[in-house]
Amino acid sequence: MKNHTQQDQEFEPLHPERYAVAQKCTWVSIGINLLLTLLQVVGGFFAHSQALMADGLHSLSDLLSDVLVLYANRHGNRDADDKHPYGHARIETAATLILGVFLAALGIALLIAAAMRLQQPGDLHAVSPLGLAIAILALIAKEGMFRYMMAMALKVRSQMLVANAWHARSDAASSLVVVAGVIGNLLGYTFLDLVAAAVVGVMIAYMGGKLALEALSELIDTGLDAEEVESIRQTLLNTPGVLGLHELRTRKMADNALVDAHVLVDPRISVSEGHHIAESARHAVLNNHHVLDVMVHIDPEDDIQAAHHARSHSRPKLLELLAERLGGVLLDNRVVFHYLDGRVDVELYLPADKLPSEGIGALQARCDELTKDDPLFRAIHVHVSHAQK
Repeated sequence: MKNHTQQDQEFEPLHPERYAVAQKCTWVSIGINLLLTLLQVVGGFFAHSQALMADGLHSLSDLLSDVLVLYANRHGNRDADDKHPYGHARIETAATLILGVFLAALGIALLIAAAMRLQQPGDLHAVSPLGLAIAILALIAKEGMFRYMMAMALKVRSQMLVANAWHARSDAASSLVVVAGVIGNLLGYTFLDLVAAAVVGVMIAYMGGKLALEALSELIDTGLDAEEVESIRQTLLNTPGVLGLHELRTRKMADNALVDAHVLVDPRISVSEGHHIAESARHAVLNNHHVLDVMVHIDPEDDIQAAHHARSHSRPKLLELLAERLGGVLLDNRVVFHYLDGRVDVELYLPADKLPSEGIGALQARCDELTKDDPLFRAIHVHVSHAQK
């Protein structure tokens, strides 16, 4: 077993810049949220502000989520291994889902608590001006944190950092509501502090639900938006050698995507040329789109519409059936099969010294006659092969 020190020394993030920025942003957020949690909860208690205490619990949830982000950022940046051939990016998605569910539950709990307190108007208290000062300070801190984190998230293109930045913006919005509720309370409308607490609960629940649904959508392999899919389609179609495209599928993985595509090529090119076209198409997508990996399948025809019954015959069986039809022509030389539209085209290469006595012209005529009504072989093309030195 490797100890933690050895694991830390061996850990190399898949995206070093993104990892470093995410770590820095998260530690800044942890420091600010720790101070705000203490200030808002303690200050709200002594200032008799339920809204400020609710916002303090919101800051506490941010603190917990920051710890979750640190974990996900470290483990989600690990490279692929035997158990995770596509990498560990989905750890970020799972962390976002957990964060969203937690926030939704917290928001609902705060809303219920505020509603229950509003049923007892006689127990409401006037808020101390100290509560207003703390609320304004929290508003400034959270808006500043949002702007900082969003700038860093866009710089390194991290979905999880973007989610955390908007989370900070929701915190700023909730702090604004708290400021309004406290001011209303100070003006004599004591119930407005609890109303503000209820609104904060609704905002937290909404943001949590949105994050959870987005993460869940990714975990069930929802595809990219139509505009991005169309852009990827055009990139594939613009690749030299690609004649058509079908079965283009995409799915998100954190801030990247995985792409599968079936591309049509000339059915009579070599296997190596088809592979070259597939690799060219793959790299074109990787170089022009924010994609983690691309799987390109080469098709000689649209296999969705084409017939398939001839493809049940293996090469040995086709050679046997071809020998029966040609009756005596040696097939121990090069034979190329083209599986097209449910039938088979044959390229038959015979050495010059092994041509049948009837001659190649007569043999080709006989092959043409055989394939007129043949349900399996659509065409047989005979070629003379020359010995290579």
